Amino acid sequence: MKYSQVTYWYHEIIRSQVPEGGIYIDATMGNGNDTLLFCKMAGKIGRVYAFDIQEKALEKTKELLAAHGVSDSARLILDSHEYMDRYIGENTADAIIFNFGYLPGGSHEIATAPDTSIIAVSKALKILKPGALLCLCIYSGGDTGFEEKEKLLAYIKELPPREYTVIVNQYYNRRNNPPLPVFIFKEQESTEWKPIANE
Repeated sequence: MKYSQVTYWYHEIIRSQVPEGGIYIDATMGNGNDTLLFCKMAGKIGRVYAFDIQEKALEKTKELLAAHGVSDSARLILDSHEYMDRYIGENTADAIIFNFGYLPGGSHEIATAPDTSIIAVSKALKILKPGALLCLCIYSGGDTGFEEKEKLLAYIKELPPREYTVIVNQYYNRRNNPPLPVFIFKEQESTEWKPIANE
């Protein structure tokens, strides 16, 4: 049943909340499914930046995008997501998505790490436009353990509530450490009226 899959919910939320024809970032390219979604949303006027440190991920994603005829919308970057600010400026992206863990079908010895993941998320928050969306899919247990999950959750819990709305979901009745979907909305810039101080 696809409706219970975490990727389905991520994509549905993105489609419902994020405008088409924008700038999007797949911070953990993997097999390219999130990059493909963003490329379809980008159309002819948008742009997608996708990051991964594994050549295998770039190859698989390149093949997937070519098969769907959307290769021109994406820039595939062989680099760590912690350096995304070298490629994209602040207040630029309409949506960013992360999948923490290891490449599905790849080596379990190559996985995201707590410290660099927090650096990447902190940079992603600055790169988001006001009103934009950051999605985190946090996998834990097994080979990767729980340290990354715990540190990420501790970090996002301290985000200032006037600047970000953080929604953490969970599969409540599933065992074996199911993925944890997180949505972070960057608040719109304040337009509240402020009185002018008396001179």
